[in-house]
Amino acid sequence: MKKSIGILGGMGPLATADLFKKIVLLTKAGCDNDHIRIYIDDNAQIPDRTTAILEGGADPVPAMTDSVKKLSSIGADVLIMPCNTAHYFLPRLKEVSPIPFISMLEETARTCRESHGDTPVGLLGTTGTIRSGIYHKALEEQGVPCIAPDEEQQKVLMELIYGVKSGSENLDEAAFRKVLQQMKEKGAGYFILGCTELPILQELFHLEEECVDPTTVLAKAAITYCGYQVKE
Repeated sequence: MKKSIGILGGMGPLATADLFKKIVLLTKAGCDNDHIRIYIDDNAQIPDRTTAILEGGADPVPAMTDSVKKLSSIGADVLIMPCNTAHYFLPRLKEVSPIPFISMLEETARTCRESHGDTPVGLLGTTGTIRSGIYHKALEEQGVPCIAPDEEQQKVLMELIYGVKSGSENLDEAAFRKVLQQMKEKGAGYFILGCTELPILQELFHLEEECVDPTTVLAKAAITYCGYQVKE
């Protein structure tokens, strides 16, 4: 029996739209009726995840739990979140959710192992994602070495990520490319775009570096879970 998807969105809205678009584009379908039923709760009022993790800011879990309950009550069979940093709170959400989650981090780490073996991967993401170690743990479980940004590189990444969130047109492409080059010099053979704003930058800047897009990985995993075929 085919299943439906619930997207716990709003973190941020553009990333939510990007995930929805990728699910639609990656589903093998001959007509509208061949697509997956998708429920989206795009709650942009969920408190900032990085601020909560690093600075003791407002806890986002109550608002996220509200989305979980709404999505499960209207018919979603599985939940996904288009926010890497939000996965820090996934264990708490699983405790209150009546339906399963697909972890973007676990699926991405598995994809890295299958596609690149033990080649070191450069991890790009929010400061909350990097410092919390949530990706490091998932990658370590798959035996994938991880190279993280240093403090200055992380500052550049955060400016770019929040620039995308704010709709800024003043995004420093040269600074981003410099960070990638420096991380390659440290041994990164490819990169994880570990924040859902980063694939948007990848497309905008036409990056040549090989990258794993967790949003695409998650979209494919959700399609398969729901009993549909991924378009090759």
